[in-house]
Amino acid sequence: MDATTDKDPLVQEQIYNALCYLGEAEPEEILNSCDEYLRQHDKLAYPHRVIILKAMETVVKNNISLLDKSTAKEVIRDWQQAASSVLVAVGQRFINKVMEEVLTKFQPGILPHYFVMETFANLSVSNGE
Repeated sequence: MDATTDKDPLVQEQIYNALCYLGEAEPEEILNSCDEYLRQHDKLAYPHRVIILKAMETVVKNNISLLDKSTAKEVIRDWQQAASSVLVAVGQRFINKVMEEVLTKFQPGILPHYFVMETFANLSVSNGE
């Protein structure tokens, strides 16, 4: 997974494809490996983190019926946390665009998802003047 930091888009695409391919054979193993890698490399640049997150998303979507309930629950929570962190990081430069997107998740009469609220709060903290 270290190769995700390669600047060549073809190498990045190959890493994504390899993770997805391996995820077809061993979805839980790949999801756990990706999760562990992201935890160990919390300073990984966000464009590279996104490659791994997208691979995780694809593995989950393609193998949802095969996943153990506890694995699915843990992966979804971790994936949502990582996605929230990506939005907060991007929001440090493009706050208006990120806020515009986050605000679309607020619907009248519907309680927003936990991670929408957390993202909103972390955006405000990271952009406080």
